Amino acid sequence: MTCQICGASLPERAMFCGECGSSTSATPLSRKRADAQPGDTSIIAPLPPQSAVFSIPYRMGEEEPPPTAVVVPAVSPAAPPAAAPPAAAAPNDVAQWPPADVAPPFVMEFSTGESLAVVGSGLVGRRPVAQSDEEFDHLIQIHDVGMSVSKCHLEFGQHDGEFWITDRFSGNGTVIRRPDDSAIRCEPGRRYLVPRGSRVEIADQFFVLV
Repeated sequence: MTCQICGASLPERAMFCGECGSSTSATPLSRKRADAQPGDTSIIAPLPPQSAVFSIPYRMGEEEPPPTAVVVPAVSPAAPPAAAPPAAAAPNDVAQWPPADVAPPFVMEFSTGESLAVVGSGLVGRRPVAQSDEEFDHLIQIHDVGMSVSKCHLEFGQHDGEFWITDRFSGNGTVIRRPDDSAIRCEPGRRYLVPRGSRVEIADQFFVLV
């Protein structure tokens, strides 16, 4: 018997999940609520499947993963404009990376001291597992001794250059602290935009988006 909310294994005839506290008859669809604060989130169409980028799962606090993962290079500040080239430019000129119109990747700096550059979508939790009809670029595993973080605590993704998160019906909830706003407690199953510099609290752990 499996909890339809967090995926935990349950004993037969259990009425509630010991991991997330949900009723065994609850489903993600039945847990959805009406959107009472439409200004706090952005309604986004489902994202297309993305190709895998990192070798995950990755346990926070352990050594860096082997160099089989694709590393996203750090972005340096834009260099000052160079002098105009002569009319006949050399044919072997090399373009600079990244182009001026390309935003730097999002980096999640975790309370454990680890940092991870993310591209696309992913899940964060003690033991995140995607459902059979889901596909993600990252499965980020957090080592939480107190077990305050749910097995599959939150989902994140990117759309039109913006970063968003969704609480996956976690047991202890998710709170966003934006740089210029008060704290927002996320309603499960709803997408919230997270600007750079925000702190996202996942139970006793957190990460800062830079």
